[in-house]
Amino acid sequence: AFFGILDRKQWYQRRVRGIKVTVFGGGSFGVAMSCVLARNGHSVCILTRRKELVDSINNNHVHPTHFQSYDLPENIRASTSPSEALSGALFVIHAVPVQESFEYLSNIKEYIPESLIFISTSKGLHIGSLSYMNELVPAALGRKQPIAFLSGPSFAKELMDNMPTAVTVASADVEIADSVKNIFSSATFRVYTTQDVIGVEVGGALKNIFAIAAGVLQGLGFGTNTMAALVTRGCHEMNRLAVAMGANVHTLNGLSGIGDLMLTCFGSLSRNRTVGIRLGKGETLEEIQATMTEVAEGVATAPAALELCQKYQLDLPIIKAVAWILAGKLKPADAVQELMSLPSGEEINF
Repeated sequence: AFFGILDRKQWYQRRVRGIKVTVFGGGSFGVAMSCVLARNGHSVCILTRRKELVDSINNNHVHPTHFQSYDLPENIRASTSPSEALSGALFVIHAVPVQESFEYLSNIKEYIPESLIFISTSKGLHIGSLSYMNELVPAALGRKQPIAFLSGPSFAKELMDNMPTAVTVASADVEIADSVKNIFSSATFRVYTTQDVIGVEVGGALKNIFAIAAGVLQGLGFGTNTMAALVTRGCHEMNRLAVAMGANVHTLNGLSGIGDLMLTCFGSLSRNRTVGIRLGKGETLEEIQATMTEVAEGVATAPAALELCQKYQLDLPIIKAVAWILAGKLKPADAVQELMSLPSGEEINF
């Protein structure tokens, strides 16, 4: 019905205001995405299982656990009902952790219209299936869905503060990517597009592993030389796996690769980096996870990525070192020593 008013191509080429968008996930990034869209004049409904979140947002315009000092726009609502949250929506933002996404989507797939444009912001690699979100979503829904993937350097708190931010949206369908760009773009939120879904997904998942490594280095007391070496070699490892999986060799030079990598490795707001700092200072993974309120995707992604490296016959030593540290097979200080003791050769090698 919506496209009966406007020609599909005309609609995609212009910036649309005042449509309904549903957000799956009431965590910090889901709330931040909701605010970005609400500021653009869209009606947003957050789907959550938590009744106290619904009551707090709908009655007081405040999230009860995240960003409690922020007043949310009045055009953000919340609901525990999938049918209510999705009724009349043209887009859905998926901000649920990767490891929980298959079950989450399987349970509500009957409420998701086949024409709804699905925008995944989840970054990671599913442990059991070694799937990225571009494989996991259609598997959970049991069908193909119009889909795009939003990634890039975008801390939730800085989005809440309306700080200038640039991201990448990937979709095999150019018109879908353009439609996502149009609903998000503003004076403080810049969106670039690409058709390289694999490259964007690999970058978004693997950067979390290197953020843990960056935190480990900080926890051990190392400086900027060490961190710069990690980020550079980390980008190289990301690129090698992405290209082996069919990505464009240039994609990870952009926002979804080196951009997101720099953010999470150097930024104090990174959950994965925080995990690494605490590991470097001697805490166990169990102790760290017991005190965390949100998921650090890199913890699950690292062992899954190591399996992918083996599948594609790639030796990526930083990914391996992080996976072994998380598994308790290698101490952080020993990992650094081993990495620095590896034979060195040509810098760029695909």
